[in-house]
Amino acid sequence: MTEPRPCILIPVYNHPDSITAVCASVAHFQLPILLVDDGCDAECARVLDQLAAQGHHLLRLPHNRGKGAAVRAGLQQAEELGFTHALQIDADGQHAVADLPAFLGIPRQCPHSLAIGYPRYDDSVSRLRFYGRYATHMWVWINTLSRDIRDSMCGARLYPVREVNALLRRHSCGDRMDFDTEVLVRWHWSGGLLHNLPVRVHYPADGVSHFRLWRDNLRISAMHARLFFGMLRQLPRLLARRWRRDPGALAE
Repeated sequence: MTEPRPCILIPVYNHPDSITAVCASVAHFQLPILLVDDGCDAECARVLDQLAAQGHHLLRLPHNRGKGAAVRAGLQQAEELGFTHALQIDADGQHAVADLPAFLGIPRQCPHSLAIGYPRYDDSVSRLRFYGRYATHMWVWINTLSRDIRDSMCGARLYPVREVNALLRRHSCGDRMDFDTEVLVRWHWSGGLLHNLPVRVHYPADGVSHFRLWRDNLRISAMHARLFFGMLRQLPRLLARRWRRDPGALAE
């Protein structure tokens, strides 16, 4: 078995006030950090240049393309740099660093598995954000005929780089907020292994959100519709897989 060589992947779009602290918070893991500048403004770009001068990898995209495009570019760069796994976290520091070692243990246990975080929220989460996620959860459960993916929107996840890049060469999975969900559904359809791991999430009071209500909800709705019709084409295979796992489930 190839010795795992993980890195930490952080897509960044205008988080100048938090990204330095986020990098410092994971320094004790002694892993390379790959920052993807998704067309940041001059202030944040200067901060990223300073971090690159400290030895972190920096991939700079010429203009803002969206989180999905940034992650996709980062995964490609990670493979070119020889990394086997990429632990993705968000640039605003919302994920509890103490919960990340469980993700980093996956490559040795199951090197071809994709590990997904499912949030454990504190009081900083808004009710709208908390309950609004359930529409996506329900569509994901429909489109996979399972509840194997506990949460498809959490930004903390560990990707097996080579395998996910192979999937992304067949399906780009969107450039913006739709990417996070679509890549997991298509990974599930392909028969890829999944681990769901809890991660505590705190939303900073002065945090920057790049979610655009109308634009991103339209993209996400279109993505769910696209996946639904894709699920219908794969229905016999998905039903057969579920039958193999639990012969009694389809008879209930």
